[in-house]
Amino acid sequence: MASATTDIAKPDIFDTDNHYWEPSDAFTRHRSPKFADRGVVVREVDGRMRYFVHDEPHPWIPGPGDVNPRPRPGALYDYFAGRAPKSDLAHMLTCENPADHPEWYNCDARLKVMDEQGLEAMWLFPSQGVCMEGPMQPDIEASIDIFRAFNRWLDDDWGFAYQNRIFGVPYLTLSDLDSAVRELEWVISRGARIVTIRSGPVFTPEGMKSPADPMFDPFWARVAEAGLVMTAHAGFDEGYRELEDALAHTWGYSSRRRQGTVSSLSFYEPFVDALMHDRRIHDFVFALIAHGLFERHPGVRFASIENGGVWVPSLLHVLQRLHGQNPGMFTKSPVDQFHDNVWVSPFVEESVAELARSVPVERILFGSDWPHAEGVAKPRDFLANVADFSLEDQRKIMAENARELTFG
Repeated sequence: MASATTDIAKPDIFDTDNHYWEPSDAFTRHRSPKFADRGVVVREVDGRMRYFVHDEPHPWIPGPGDVNPRPRPGALYDYFAGRAPKSDLAHMLTCENPADHPEWYNCDARLKVMDEQGLEAMWLFPSQGVCMEGPMQPDIEASIDIFRAFNRWLDDDWGFAYQNRIFGVPYLTLSDLDSAVRELEWVISRGARIVTIRSGPVFTPEGMKSPADPMFDPFWARVAEAGLVMTAHAGFDEGYRELEDALAHTWGYSSRRRQGTVSSLSFYEPFVDALMHDRRIHDFVFALIAHGLFERHPGVRFASIENGGVWVPSLLHVLQRLHGQNPGMFTKSPVDQFHDNVWVSPFVEESVAELARSVPVERILFGSDWPHAEGVAKPRDFLANVADFSLEDQRKIMAENARELTFG
């Protein structure tokens, strides 16, 4: 690749991984009275507002983003790049006063910051909403209602296409097909262009199902018909609990169940966390392709957000081998399906050049993860990651690919 300046003539950039922090009523403002004590509940504990699920503190999130200290943007960049221990950065994770950052909660304040940052537009994801579906299980009724309420809060406070610059991403659950289609129709009617689901097996009353099971075809057909971009954003997941437990047991570690019903082994056993790290998104995209989603619905466009990209070469190898060993399983090469239907945003600490060896540049998305601690301090800092690409390819990664997905 030809070397190019990281400045790119100082263009506007299109960020596919921006976030808000949820306020205290994000999950409860529009909740049905029937579920006042189910799903996600906010309680005061020792002077702080905390999230509770099944009468237990949430296993990961301490509490609402507007009443608890927040991390400094980019504080964990070196940690996730493997250059610093978390202990060195602990003080950075609670050093920001939410009241000092209206841009984390208000769309007009955010637009001003976007102008300062040179952001043309952005996909705006939940910070805490992506961590709620798993812990609420097996209460499927409550989880459906909580996300219905959450999407209406999101529409109230951010909208789904505010000034065609801020694209709030509603969260959908497939746990009940009829409810999923109704909610999908509602977000479409409110202008949504980007939607998200959990990157894992679907919780249903009959047990776990693949999201590409034909039973969900009415949902996927409508996604394709409406021209939506379906995404899966990293979050806290309970869908792989049994697999994680099995890995722990196999390698001589205690089950995470010793920590309680909703505690995460990954926070206590780095060995098991490392084994699980890329497994969820790898397996999720594998299931979409192997179970025929893109063959039955070739118009579905799927983007993996904040899941990194190092899993991609391994997945493509597995798909190619599966195709070669099972003639007739696919009517179209599964690797071609990936290249045609899947977009990937690499982690900010990863090599974009390495990802570009496995996927076309047209399928790579820029995501800063701002204002999270895991991302970059400023979205434009990501320009350094594409410095060795041609000017044309820099523009594709930093803006044009996302623009085409959103408006095309």
